[in-house]
Amino acid sequence: MGDTVAADFPLDQEGVWCDVHGQRQVAEPALFLDRDGVLVEETGYLSRIEDIKIIPGGAALVAQANRRGIPVIVVTNQAGIGRGYFGWQQFRTVQDSISASFADENASFDAVFACAHHAQGKDDFAHPNHPARKPNPGMITRAAKALTLDLSNSWLVGDKLIDVQTAKNAGLAGAMLVLTGYGATERDEAEKLKAPGFQVAIGKSIADAVTLPIFRKR
Repeated sequence: MGDTVAADFPLDQEGVWCDVHGQRQVAEPALFLDRDGVLVEETGYLSRIEDIKIIPGGAALVAQANRRGIPVIVVTNQAGIGRGYFGWQQFRTVQDSISASFADENASFDAVFACAHHAQGKDDFAHPNHPARKPNPGMITRAAKALTLDLSNSWLVGDKLIDVQTAKNAGLAGAMLVLTGYGATERDEAEKLKAPGFQVAIGKSIADAVTLPIFRKR
């Protein structure tokens, strides 16, 4: 897997990035966040820190979740790695920079999960439909096991139809589609996923996630 051979990357046996900080004893509802298009502006295969543009309101939202004891987990597909455009070291550099920017506003992530597998991936990243690649729920189920989470009352915020599908496939309470990133073009299809026991909300940006039930119950 190219630079994934390096032992200092937090990769599981399937090559999925699983960077987890701490564990809880009692199952808690969590807030899952897509990264590109939600926390940072969509630039297309983000791999350089100079291309990072934080979307306003994200750090404040995450900080509020932190204060309320809500686990915050990033779940991101990284096809750019799978296609060979960049490697895990670049991903780590970018993610560390994003995390540092959030930390400056007293906001932190409990875990970051990333899947680089792709149907057009190279070498070990080639997989027709890897269980961890969204819209499959593999990253969320990994998070639930690692952090002890109550998925049935958890929410996901994303900017793509596949994010909403991921939330539904994982048995979450619902998902918010934000209109940043690709959200504006995927809204109609995302809203069709509403069903008994699964809610779909629409937000202008991640800042609107404060209206989700997961915050009202705290």
